[in-house]
Amino acid sequence: MTTTLITGANTGLGLETARRLVAAGHTVYVGARDGGRGRAAAEELGARFVQIDVTDDDSVVAALATIEQQGGLDVLVNNAGIALRGRDGHGEMLDGPSVLRVFDTNAVGVVRVTEAALPLLRRSDNPVVVNVSSALGSFWATHEESRPAAHFPSIVYGSSKAAVSMLTVQYAKAVPEVKFNAVEPGITATRLGGGDPGSHPGRPAEVSAQVVARLAMIGADGPTGTFHEDDGELGW
Repeated sequence: MTTTLITGANTGLGLETARRLVAAGHTVYVGARDGGRGRAAAEELGARFVQIDVTDDDSVVAALATIEQQGGLDVLVNNAGIALRGRDGHGEMLDGPSVLRVFDTNAVGVVRVTEAALPLLRRSDNPVVVNVSSALGSFWATHEESRPAAHFPSIVYGSSKAAVSMLTVQYAKAVPEVKFNAVEPGITATRLGGGDPGSHPGRPAEVSAQVVARLAMIGADGPTGTFHEDDGELGW
């Protein structure tokens, strides 16, 4: 049985990824900051709940200790992420505290959770880490005129996701016994993407979750140090 932790899994992309992995036979931990929402999501899916705030070291350590006590971990999906819109609903908040908050969640959070999870992952026969990144953090996609990312300025969020992609590459080099890959889930109708699910002109989260789940289910001969989207690899 494969055991998987997904951060930010009580809603949107994380929830739909959890749904797919439960259906595939994984034992899934729905990681969420909010206990009520997290437990409700886990109950709906037939998953387990673990409280985790990726910006809080003690919370992360406690969550992984709980998972260790209950049997261990094979797959980590670093999905939790935020974007902070300007007060008029457009653009981004570019003040220092807001920028630090985005990077703390989106990039530093990946390091916190990954470092806490590595001792457990190293005991697995097939350890896998999937980092949810974005084409907005791809140097190639933001310079390719045929791509939406080339026409959507994203100073803070895009930069934080570029950091996620580089973390993926560097971890793949530094920890070769674990497979690390980044994914671009596509423009998705989630709260991150613009308010309540369905209000953003993106595709349903259950569609975007397919690529995340696919990389979470790679075998021992699967790739590492790559960036994937629906149709295959994406340029860095």
